Amino acid sequence: MACDLSILVPVFNEEDNILPLTEEVVHALRHEVRSYELVFVDDASTDGTWLKIQEARRRDRRVRGLRHTRNCGQSAALWTGLQATDSPIIATLDGDLQNDPADLPKLLKELERYDFVCGVRTKRKDDFVRRASSSVARKARKLMLGVDFRDTGCAFRVFKRAVLKDIFPFNGLHRFLPVLVHGAGRSTREIPINHRPRVAGVSKYGLWNRLGRGILDLCAMAWYQQRRVAGVSFEELPDESQQQK
Repeated sequence: MACDLSILVPVFNEEDNILPLTEEVVHALRHEVRSYELVFVDDASTDGTWLKIQEARRRDRRVRGLRHTRNCGQSAALWTGLQATDSPIIATLDGDLQNDPADLPKLLKELERYDFVCGVRTKRKDDFVRRASSSVARKARKLMLGVDFRDTGCAFRVFKRAVLKDIFPFNGLHRFLPVLVHGAGRSTREIPINHRPRVAGVSKYGLWNRLGRGILDLCAMAWYQQRRVAGVSFEELPDESQQQK
């Protein structure tokens, strides 16, 4: 359905979080005048996640469900959601209820002045390993890319679809989306958001696929940023046939 705002939620084995998250998003946007859709992208879950998405759809027609036939990862699920929607404004958040949908209006408000708004988990409710790996990753990004986003691992973001003009899909996109947008010359903003402990399901990330894989992706990103072709102004010869009329 055509709408003004698409809220994309990649999920994998989050059956216990689908309905509560739906209710929280609907409540958070109860005063929102723009039309919106809540799009769950099921990355081939092996539990009852897809059934819960169907139930959420029956309860609220603003809910949509997309499902991968095989597990492809969070970046692929995000890209599927982007390709399957056409609204001018996009929001993304995790499906584990650690992001608080009550922050949505605050992020959307900032979008009046910026192209891309990122949430920053200032008081993270994660274990030491996850917090430490994020700290190391931030220092590495600053050293290798010359930018200092505080929390690129935070999936809670709102942005204008126009920023996707300069973005390409790859495995790791969800981590580096703010960096790519900033590198393309778009205006970005980071604001503090609430972060909550996980109460259902289990994390899909460990030390290797969070820190180790992130470092490898960072090297690739540094290579790309150095070779990125920036927008170049140009002029064109006038159409002489039009001048003669």
